Amino acid sequence: MLTRRDLFKSATAGAAGLAFPGLAAAQPKGPFVLAPLPYPATDLEPVIDAETMTIHHDRHHQAYVTNLNAALAGAPDWAARPIEDIVRNIATVPEAVRTAVRNNGGGHLNHTWFWRMMAKPGTGGAPSAELSAAIDASFGSMDGFKKAFTARALGQFGSGWAWLVVGGADGKPLGVSSTPNQDSPLMEGKHTLLGVDVWEHAYYLKYRNVRAKYVEAWFQVVNWNHVNEQYTRRPKA
Repeated sequence: MLTRRDLFKSATAGAAGLAFPGLAAAQPKGPFVLAPLPYPATDLEPVIDAETMTIHHDRHHQAYVTNLNAALAGAPDWAARPIEDIVRNIATVPEAVRTAVRNNGGGHLNHTWFWRMMAKPGTGGAPSAELSAAIDASFGSMDGFKKAFTARALGQFGSGWAWLVVGGADGKPLGVSSTPNQDSPLMEGKHTLLGVDVWEHAYYLKYRNVRAKYVEAWFQVVNWNHVNEQYTRRPKA
């Protein structure tokens, strides 16, 4: 008899292939490859279990890479570009493959960022003095940031992401935003510091459908050392 876990694993494997129907099984070769996780799949436990990390990385992320290579097989000039450049210029990607590249290129980039934005609990460091000052100026406090970020994550209808980006409302140094599906802030020219995946496959095995519990726990694995580095690399006015 199939268990709920078996059914979920089957469903997630199938859902990953839907980004560009019929291509995931073919595993076409191409310029984009799936890098290993930057840490063991067990490292984020107990916040994110190893099984979720393995399915998320090995199946979902791999499907985005496979489908992106297939979508760009007939556009070698675009296939030769860095993924950041492709996503940033999504509006000028050939129309015939633009939707596939938007979904799968965005998925590849978002997930590549996501793995680096997390670290083993207790090892991710803390916001730098410079970043802390920007957080305070933008949200009033770290608690204010977490409240605003969580609201974006919980308010994203369906699948998508919540982000901390450079440039907020009223000229503030930072802002929070959300994107549907695998859209990226880079598509809007925003410099991204931090993001959380709120697709159900990112948390369903451990948290079932309770996104709020997942997001609350997720702050324990934020890799602030990485966020600090991204903040130092922000475009300067």
